[in-house]
Amino acid sequence: MATIHEVAEKAGVSITTVSRVLNFDETLNASEETKKRIFEIAEELNYKTNHRKKKQKALKIGIAQWYTKEQELKDPYYLSIRIAVERKCDELAIAFRRITLHDNEYRGLDGIIAIGKFGESSIGILERYEVPIIFVDFSPDDEKYDAILTDYKKGVQKALSYLMNLGHQEIGYIGGEEYIEHRPIADEREITFRQVMSKHKLYHKKWDLKGKFLPEEGYRMMQEYLQMKHAPSAYFIASDPMAIGAYKAVHEAGLEVGKDISIIGFDDIYTSQFLTPSLTTIKVYTDFMGETAVETLVEKIKSKRVISKKILIPTKLMIRESCLENKK
Repeated sequence: MATIHEVAEKAGVSITTVSRVLNFDETLNASEETKKRIFEIAEELNYKTNHRKKKQKALKIGIAQWYTKEQELKDPYYLSIRIAVERKCDELAIAFRRITLHDNEYRGLDGIIAIGKFGESSIGILERYEVPIIFVDFSPDDEKYDAILTDYKKGVQKALSYLMNLGHQEIGYIGGEEYIEHRPIADEREITFRQVMSKHKLYHKKWDLKGKFLPEEGYRMMQEYLQMKHAPSAYFIASDPMAIGAYKAVHEAGLEVGKDISIIGFDDIYTSQFLTPSLTTIKVYTDFMGETAVETLVEKIKSKRVISKKILIPTKLMIRESCLENKK
C-alpha cells in the first residue's frame, strides 16, 4: 500500500499538501490541476500491479463518465473506478478514449463503459455509437445492458449490525441525494438503513438527514445533529468524503470520534485509513468493479452475447478506530 510520502514524491509536492488535499481541506491554496494529480497518483499507487503489454491495440472502447473532473475531486469514488478501467485497458492492450455527451463523432468504438448514472436522453446519445454498453454503479435496463453493481444492501446491513453489536441503538443517518435529469434516484443505502432500523424498532425520522455527497455537507449535517438536545451515539454515513466532513464538525465541537461519538463510513477511499482516528468503513471494491467492467465488455464484444449480465460485487467491513462500544 502506498504511503503519503510516496504520493508526495511522485506528485512533486510536500507531504503536508498531499495530506490536506486528501482530507478535502477547502482552505488549501492549490490549483485544481494539482489536486487532480494528487488524487490520481494516490489511486494509481494503491494498485499492486501495473502491467503494460506492448503489442498492438486491437479493440477500442469509449469511457463515459457521469462525474465532471471537479466532482471527481470532491468525491473520488468514480475517479477510482475510471482509473481502474483505464489501467485494465492498458493491461489487455485495449485502446480507450474519453467520450462526452457533446461528441459529434459516433464511429470507431467497439464498446462503451458508462461510469455512474445516466438518464434516458444521455443513454440515447450513447446508443448512437451502435456498440455494446456496460454500466458501472447503475443498471438502467436489466434486459438490455450489462451492469456492474455494488451490493449496497448487504454493506449497510454489515455496518448497522456492527454498530448494534457494539451496543448502539441510537444511530443517525447522514446521506446524499442524487438526480438524473432533475429526478431523484432511490439510494439503496438509505432504503436499507430505514428497513433495518425499522425492523428493530429503532428508526427515528429526525435522525435521518440527507444533503449532497460532499465533505461540506457531511460537516453541515453533523453540526445539525450536535445541536440537537438529544443526539445519536453513532452514525452511519453513506460516503467517506461526507464522513471526513463530519469528523471536522465533531472536532470543532470539542468532541472526539471513537471516544464520544462512533462513525462508520462507506466506500473506503484512500484517505480513510489516514484519518485520526482511522475510519471504520464499508469497503467498495472500485478497482475490481472497473476491471470487471472491462473484462465483461470484451467478452460481450467477442462472443456477441445477446443476454445481459448483472454482476453484483460484495463489500467488506473495514474495522478501524472510529467506533467504540456503547456501555450506556
